[in-house]
Amino acid sequence: MTTPAISAEKARYLNSLRQDIAFSETLRGEMLQFQTTWGLFSPKSIDEGSRLLLDYMEVGENDDTLDLGCGYGPLGLTLARLAPNGTSVLVDKDYVAVEYSRKNAELNGIRNTEIFLSNGFSEVGNRQFDLIASNLPAKTGKELYYLYFYDALMRMKPGARFYVVTITGLRKFIQKAFIEVFGNYEKLKQGKTYTVAVATLEK
Repeated sequence: MTTPAISAEKARYLNSLRQDIAFSETLRGEMLQFQTTWGLFSPKSIDEGSRLLLDYMEVGENDDTLDLGCGYGPLGLTLARLAPNGTSVLVDKDYVAVEYSRKNAELNGIRNTEIFLSNGFSEVGNRQFDLIASNLPAKTGKELYYLYFYDALMRMKPGARFYVVTITGLRKFIQKAFIEVFGNYEKLKQGKTYTVAVATLEK
């Protein structure tokens, strides 16, 4: 059986798809450069949900933060810049995402980070955070959301905040679940497509 031939034009096109995608964005006043690749979420620009979430988070310069499901790092690296005296932990279950988050941390000279593979909180250990943030995937089952929420609860310092952005269709579930798990819920922004919410662990 012979291997089908690929035209030179098609070969050039395929080779271009294998190259890193590069772009710059200003997030919360911080200019960041990103390198991404096809297969990662929103590889050509920062998605609307992540940008909205960043706009509504309160971040202290000493905060220890966690980006749950970091992708190529827009949330966690911005948090690292906004909290230079804290440590920003970025985790993802996708090794390609972790590789690109590490690459982007180096590209931007951001060193107050820890970036590693973790299925949810599985590799996070017992460390405690002032802020946990997640752009929650829309098509994950509610069972996994509950795991995330209770695992977050056990790793929040007194007064810590847990911020999420979801598709607006999930807002009622998030409200119910946050009140059940954390005892409180605050909707920070509801748009046509995305809603940002926060739960706080009382001091």
